[in-house]
Amino acid sequence: MQHPIQILERYWNHTSFRPLQEDIINAVLNNEDVFALLPTGGGKSVCFQIPALIKDGICIVVSPLIALMKDQVNTLNQKGIKAMAITSGISYSDLDTMLDNCIYGNYKFLYVSPERLQQDLVRDRIQQMNVNLIAVDEAHCISQWGNDFRPAYKNITVLRQLHPTVNIIALTATAKPKVVEDVSSELDFIAPKIFKASFARPNIAYMVLETDDKLYKIEQILKKHKGSSIIYVRNRKATIETHSFLENKGFSSTFYHGGINSKEKEERLHQWTNNQKEIMVATTAFGMGIDKPDVKTIIHINLPESLESYYQEAGRAGRNGEKAFAVVLKNKTDEQKLKHQFLNALPTIDFLKTVYRKLCNYFQVSYGEGELSTHQFNFNSFCKAYDFNSVITFNALQVLDRNSIISLSQQFRYQTKLQFIVTNQALFNYLETRKHIDVIIKSILRTYGGILEHLLKINTTLIAEKASTTEENVIKVLQQLNKDEIVNFQFSNTDSEIIFLQPREDDKTINRISRIVQQQNDLKELQIKAVIDYVNNDRECKNKILLNYFGEKTTKNCGMCSYCISNKKSSNAIDVKAITHNIILLLEEEPLNSRKIVETLPFTEQHVLDVLKLMVENNILIITATNTYKIKHT
Repeated sequence: MQHPIQILERYWNHTSFRPLQEDIINAVLNNEDVFALLPTGGGKSVCFQIPALIKDGICIVVSPLIALMKDQVNTLNQKGIKAMAITSGISYSDLDTMLDNCIYGNYKFLYVSPERLQQDLVRDRIQQMNVNLIAVDEAHCISQWGNDFRPAYKNITVLRQLHPTVNIIALTATAKPKVVEDVSSELDFIAPKIFKASFARPNIAYMVLETDDKLYKIEQILKKHKGSSIIYVRNRKATIETHSFLENKGFSSTFYHGGINSKEKEERLHQWTNNQKEIMVATTAFGMGIDKPDVKTIIHINLPESLESYYQEAGRAGRNGEKAFAVVLKNKTDEQKLKHQFLNALPTIDFLKTVYRKLCNYFQVSYGEGELSTHQFNFNSFCKAYDFNSVITFNALQVLDRNSIISLSQQFRYQTKLQFIVTNQALFNYLETRKHIDVIIKSILRTYGGILEHLLKINTTLIAEKASTTEENVIKVLQQLNKDEIVNFQFSNTDSEIIFLQPREDDKTINRISRIVQQQNDLKELQIKAVIDYVNNDRECKNKILLNYFGEKTTKNCGMCSYCISNKKSSNAIDVKAITHNIILLLEEEPLNSRKIVETLPFTEQHVLDVLKLMVENNILIITATNTYKIKHT
């Protein structure tokens, strides 16, 4: 039998393991059940891939993340290791052939989603395979106390029945002690070997900075800490706007979100990974499975939705061991925005029942029928038909999807997309003789930044509302513009596909999942509270707060987070006299705003602002109508 280090050298070109990796691999090779809790960037995949390569047979990998499955399969195939992933959209005959290949074709890895384990064909073929190991990735999804609980993960226990002598390794980056215990119980572990790496990242400085001008603060941070960076924003529009701001300020940046096509994603990821572009502006979907060692700074423009997700996103910085920064920017309105987005939009049990019933009516599914029926779905039309709030309705559909009542796949190939393909001047010349469509065009241009350069997904209902017209009229105008070669308009009246996974039983269907849904809603409230406590707590080390949250008790301050730094500075007495003298010298030349004064003087921002306030209160300075400070001459 080959030694693990030989496999590591042969396929990964490394000569030594990261902390805990070798111990975990040896436990797996000894046929122990293993729980591996390794932080983001800790090298979890190697812990099951190496023992699976050493043993005869195939490893079944259960993962909920399609993108990560594909990424790992591509990486293994590039190394000459036979691996495949069974994702959505595969026909029955293709699935049949693929599973046969796993039995007879010397494959080493089969990646499946937990939902796939419900299929009889998949179960039958897995039973025939020579399975050497079962790996459960993102294992926290098994626990109803875990972040992003997925009831379909309960299906994993079927693998125990199909191969009772095969050991299991469960892997995750974030799990509180209660979740570890719950996962071990659900997977029927007996005396498991539990490996927990410390959650401490001693080279990351966790910062929470309050500012009314977040873009200006980002500019300051990036100038001070040069190097590869990720800026996380809440939505697609913000990725484009923030990227444009940075480009205008002379930074090298690109952006990434779910709406851009695969080719553009690969190109932008390649540019950023190879440091052709220094800054990646992205939604939080970006970064999973990406192991770029030299990321210097991670900035969150908005408050994260949980400390679990924040820890993972922040952990993408400083993987080379050098000092790095994880910064959360906040202002006075952020707390309410966070609650509004993630708590006010949580669907109640009653609303879930209503949406499910209307969904069945929408597709004319009769009571007791509909199981495994597939339907093309126009989300906007559905919301309009029943006067539903789109945000809460979308969340309700996701809850139904996560709990295996329906399967909701957003089919990007069906989306309505638009790009202007003429110059600004040519567009305005065209509009000269067509004033009746002027409002529609302006509504589009003001709603979708970047639509002159990129093919973007558009919402025709939203455009119609802004232009005070009908959706039919907007579509008619865009079809004419397409015919006149002013735009590239790819129209579709469906944006999703829905499969009913259970026969219609109205309230009974929802009652079966109501306890789980309520528990997840309660968990989300606790997570939001933890985030708000983290950003507002100015009495404790940020690193200490994070470690304690994940059950790792420590009394030691990190010495470099925003709390520790401000503590050091506050221990240095403020030199009011020196700062006052410097401000007067500066303002004798011309009135200046606080930003310019802070930038120019060699004192801390807070000390300068405190002295400015004092000088105004003592009638030494006055604030002008243009918000600048001016010396008050008597």
